[in-house]
Amino acid sequence: MIKKVSIGLVVLALSTSCVSKKIYNDLESKYTDSKKENRSLADENADLLKAKNQLELDRDGLKTDLSKSKSELDKLKADYAAAQNKFKVLQDSYAALEKNSGDALQSNMKKNRDLLEQLDEKGKALAVEQERLSKSAQRLQELEDLIAAKEASMKKLKETLSNALNSFEGKGLTVEQKNGKVYVSMENKLLFNSGSWAVGSEGKKAVIELGKVLGDNPEIAVLIEGHTDDDAFTASGPIADNWDLSTKRATAIVAILSENKKINKENLTAAGRGEFSPLTSNANADGKAKNRRIEIILTPRLDEIAEMLNEIN
Repeated sequence: MIKKVSIGLVVLALSTSCVSKKIYNDLESKYTDSKKENRSLADENADLLKAKNQLELDRDGLKTDLSKSKSELDKLKADYAAAQNKFKVLQDSYAALEKNSGDALQSNMKKNRDLLEQLDEKGKALAVEQERLSKSAQRLQELEDLIAAKEASMKKLKETLSNALNSFEGKGLTVEQKNGKVYVSMENKLLFNSGSWAVGSEGKKAVIELGKVLGDNPEIAVLIEGHTDDDAFTASGPIADNWDLSTKRATAIVAILSENKKINKENLTAAGRGEFSPLTSNANADGKAKNRRIEIILTPRLDEIAEMLNEIN
């Protein structure tokens, strides 16, 4: 990721210096490839989020299956009790018919043998079903405990971040938890000058403090999204449009976080959303200011939950 940002900076520097056209074109091509890779990473992150939602749907389906299996078990028990009652009736009938012909006696004996075999088969099926339900209930409880633990860890992470970034709240920075994730939102007034993707000193302090917390939580996936208002980007230079600017701002945040050696770079993803995911209306200056922001979305890894669901299935 640092290499991608470095290429962007070299392109910027060379665009204002006297260099050969071949070198410039080569660097510009590498920079375009880097932008495509960033978009691919954003799509991959969306797929991961979609997979997480699918896992939650699978969990709910397992709960439904467990409830259905319990109903079937109750029916097996009822059938078993009914069969026992029928067996008792046949026993009484056998006692009465024993006084009659030998043919009647043999017939009832066969019925009794058949019924005993049926009872034995139902008993075995009941035992197997009880064992399966017990294992499924245990794994489901383990899954629910794991999900609860993930939610508790995200709550603790939110509290830790709020404490670490307390001095920046009120300066365009907010921390909130929703949908099992933690969102850190930084308005551009804290981070960037208009039309720039260079992070200011105060904004860099906030990102560094955020990085300290992320370094202590290596199991968290980090998506950095850049957002703009809907004013068209008209300045001259290497920026093509709002989408391009939002992507460069996101990668600038990644570059600062990457300076922290404790952060696993594989956990970081940068994405540009341009003006296409506003928080509020762009009809007034206040709304535009809120929409110009960096969103840092922290998500717990779901590998354990996925493995557990595979075991249950």
